[in-house]
Amino acid sequence: MSVQPAREDPFVGAMSQRLGGPLGRYAALVRDFWNPTRVVLVVATLTYLAGMVFRLPCRITVAGQSPDTFRRLCYSDIGLLYADRGLLQGNTPYLDSGSYPVLEYPVLTGWFLELERRITVLTGAPSGTGLSAQQAVDATLRFVDVNQVLLGALFLVAVWAQVRTVVDRPWDAMMLAAAPTVAAAALVNWDLLPVALAAAGVLAWSRKRPGLAGVLLGLGMAAKLYPALLLGPLLLLCLRSRRMRAYGRLLVGFAVSWLVVNLPALVLAPDAWLDFWTFNADRTGDFGSIWYVFSLAGHPVPHLNTVSAGLFALGCLLIGLLIVLAPRRPRFGTVAFLVVAAFLMTNKVYSPQYVLWLLPFVVLARPRWRDWWVFTVGELVYFVAIWWHLGGDLSPGDGGEDRVYWLAVVLRLATQAWVVAVVVRDVLHPERDRVRRPSTGSGSVGDDPTGGVLDGAPDAAWRTRLLARPAVRT
Repeated sequence: MSVQPAREDPFVGAMSQRLGGPLGRYAALVRDFWNPTRVVLVVATLTYLAGMVFRLPCRITVAGQSPDTFRRLCYSDIGLLYADRGLLQGNTPYLDSGSYPVLEYPVLTGWFLELERRITVLTGAPSGTGLSAQQAVDATLRFVDVNQVLLGALFLVAVWAQVRTVVDRPWDAMMLAAAPTVAAAALVNWDLLPVALAAAGVLAWSRKRPGLAGVLLGLGMAAKLYPALLLGPLLLLCLRSRRMRAYGRLLVGFAVSWLVVNLPALVLAPDAWLDFWTFNADRTGDFGSIWYVFSLAGHPVPHLNTVSAGLFALGCLLIGLLIVLAPRRPRFGTVAFLVVAAFLMTNKVYSPQYVLWLLPFVVLARPRWRDWWVFTVGELVYFVAIWWHLGGDLSPGDGGEDRVYWLAVVLRLATQAWVVAVVVRDVLHPERDRVRRPSTGSGSVGDDPTGGVLDGAPDAAWRTRLLARPAVRT
């Protein structure tokens, strides 16, 4: 039986009353057709279309147009990098070179762009060198349109996977489908590719298919680094529950899929393949990070790579201790959120589209609309602040420091920390975890509906002995 959000969540209950209240028992026909999957996918489509409309002011159709993308909050890498990374000229990422920088993304993202380039050309867009300014604009516009279609499809895949991951809580996926942060950030870059792959990987794990989950997460890492972060918590969860055979299948699938995708570039263009890794190792504190704020304030952090990596390692250690010492084994979705949040909060950069990485795990870890709103407000304030900061709109008239942007970064970190805090509290007090409560509302604690082979597994003997209290002699 599915959990009814209007009866569980105060925010949804209040909104439901304004719309006429929950469906009654005589609305079976409506309920059967408009099941949660269909409703959520329709809402996701509308959210994505709203994001497309939001970006219309930045749509360049005539050569010479130069909209203020920062002030209008509609900046995107998609059109810019089509020309600036050789795609407009007909070049393949990594394998071809010219008077342009190497594409600074993991290999699967590059192959995805190559697929989109070929579709763009097949639909009649001009390509090659010697194009007129208007031809370049027409080709770029076609490429942007191809991206809007394919990235929209990937968003629907991610939402579909979210609906099906927690079987008795399909309505939780509405927090992803209706997120204004998706409308704002979905078309900044190509991050919906790894988001869809990671969501599908989590779904595969929840359905006890660790090999497939490994393949999907490996492909996710081949598009962006962050899906690899899930391997650490899964290792400890499997150790605690004696499910290492499943973890082995996960790891094999992960390694094989990542290697297959990377191998062509690694063999044929090793320097170009390495560029992504050196680019990230060499960058200093960048937009969105607390390190960037320190730098703007005149206090750059020395040895930033060491400091950032050290703080992330400390966060991972604390998460590991939580997994081992928690009274009940934490849910997979919970620790997945914690490790991705730790990475993003300590990382050297926080691009506006990184919210797409974290949002699905917020839904899995803490499916409550109050906390979703806290998280969303922090992200939206930051989204506005970063573009107006880059455009100079937040700079004070006296030429002083842009402290409004500093505060936006701190606010975003604070709202993320809020969600981290309530998630950790749920781990330490599992009776407060909504996902673990059965739909009957009995209040008793269940196990892990996203855990797959972990769901219902007993603790390993080593963990029991570790926490066993010595007998008291009398």
